[in-house]
Amino acid sequence: MPHIGPVFGLAGWSGSGKTTLIEKLLPEFAARGLRVSTLKHAHVDFDFDKPGKDSWRHRHAGAFEVMVSSPKRWALIHEIRHDAEPTLPELLARMNQADLVLVEGFKRDPFPKLEVHRVVLGKTLLAPDDADIVAIASDEPVATRLPRFDLDDVAGIAAFIIGQCRLAPPGRTA
Repeated sequence: MPHIGPVFGLAGWSGSGKTTLIEKLLPEFAARGLRVSTLKHAHVDFDFDKPGKDSWRHRHAGAFEVMVSSPKRWALIHEIRHDAEPTLPELLARMNQADLVLVEGFKRDPFPKLEVHRVVLGKTLLAPDDADIVAIASDEPVATRLPRFDLDDVAGIAAFIIGQCRLAPPGRTA
């Protein structure tokens, strides 16, 4: 993986709460002075561009890439068209340096992950078949030898990820 900062993932079945947990973790990491980026894998065709807007019109007219910029943010839209979907390392190589990159998805790629599990979904744990899962966050106790966190223990989960990634407080080295 490129040197952009440690990469740590959240894996789990659809509906388990991965996105919700990331939403809770981001302010916790920010409060600790860490700059965190996220990378989300979508399993379906997605589009955050709005039909009729200039950038949408550029893409649909055949642009390979469209960049939109404003005083508050910028976005680069890259059309894959007939190319293969980029790999996780290829996507990470396009990102800027951060203290940590949280990845949602890419559960088959080899990097440390926390499994997010909700018993009510009736799905089996991924951890027994994935050596890269290093802990589990669940809404109810589950049988595991891995560290287990309650889904609401955001501070504990953040501390665990910081320890796993050997992150030091800003201004100090790990």
